Amino acid sequence: MQRQYTYNNNQPGCGGCLLIIILLLLATGGWQAVGSFVSTLIYIVLFGGITLFAAFFGFTKYVQSRATAYAQSQTESHNRFVSLLVNILVCVAKADGHFTKSELRTMLNFFQHSLYYNQEQMYWVKQLIKEACDTDQDLEELLTEFRNNFAYEPRLILLELVYQIVFTKKPVNEEELHLARKIGQFLRVSDYERQTIENKYRYGHQHHSTSGGVPSEQRYYAVLGVEKGANFAAIKKSYRKLSMQYHPDKVAHLGEEFKGVAEEKMKEINAAYDYFRKKFGES
Repeated sequence: MQRQYTYNNNQPGCGGCLLIIILLLLATGGWQAVGSFVSTLIYIVLFGGITLFAAFFGFTKYVQSRATAYAQSQTESHNRFVSLLVNILVCVAKADGHFTKSELRTMLNFFQHSLYYNQEQMYWVKQLIKEACDTDQDLEELLTEFRNNFAYEPRLILLELVYQIVFTKKPVNEEELHLARKIGQFLRVSDYERQTIENKYRYGHQHHSTSGGVPSEQRYYAVLGVEKGANFAAIKKSYRKLSMQYHPDKVAHLGEEFKGVAEEKMKEINAAYDYFRKKFGES
């Protein structure tokens, strides 16, 4: 049987290199040289650690100051809207006793990707989420304040986000789904529009056609809040109603970012309407 020989070409790690250096210093300069080397090494490590800590602390304070400056630059209505939004969503997420990472990610994604919040704004939102998580608040009191201070269109934005949180879990928690429906009723959102929002997430973005990720016809029906197979007259009526509800000017007072949310919603509504307009051959 022929024996195979392999050559181990592993290089010494940092510990090995350090040992070699110490042995060389010991051979050439004695223990005094080794002591000087170790002292210098400790100094470099400590200085580097302190410098990194100071830089991190300084950056954190800078971000905090920018986040504070952003909040102070916004209207009281805007800040209270975001604060209530965060607190209500955290209450919904904690309804089953668990605030999951996916629920947190859903909340953060809304602010980062739908509202295009920058680093300072996201820090502000994260602080609001942390405070909401550390505080036990009454959901009904929060919803009452929201309903009494904000018009119908901002309530639709809130309800959309509530359903986003609820449909984060797979399978959907029936108790949380029931809670979302109760919130819609409490906010005095019409059953028709609440069902439209629920259908949107029930037949969510995962329900695409098999070609190229184009949304399915079922989803277009859900976006417009009409039953599958509805005629064009019903589709047009629903389109006009939703266009009034989600007009960007209706939420402009909450800030440009929420006006952008309404604009994105209108794009979705328009895309669904254009699909059926072409399907039915309407001009």
